[in-house]
Amino acid sequence: MDPTIAATVAQFGVAGLIGWMWLAERRSAGEREQQLRDLHQRVQADAVSLGALLKALDDNTRAIVTLEGTQRRLVDAFERAGLGSGPGGGERSRAA
Repeated sequence: MDPTIAATVAQFGVAGLIGWMWLAERRSAGEREQQLRDLHQRVQADAVSLGALLKALDDNTRAIVTLEGTQRRLVDAFERAGLGSGPGGGERSRAA
């Protein structure tokens, strides 16, 4: 504690010391409440961002699954038509 503050507090006795401690505690509590409000706003903003990210991930996953299914059906159709890339598949169609 700063000596000038200690001397000033000593002038007011125990009541002054208690008052000073109360004021210091209130100031600290106010700062802490402001920190909590700021953190709460940040968490809310992060939740919105995370929601958008998860929706994009879900949409991309759905698109990839659809693309993969389409590619499988296309490969199956080529194989049924004898145009598959399996052993001799492409060469049989060229030779005929």
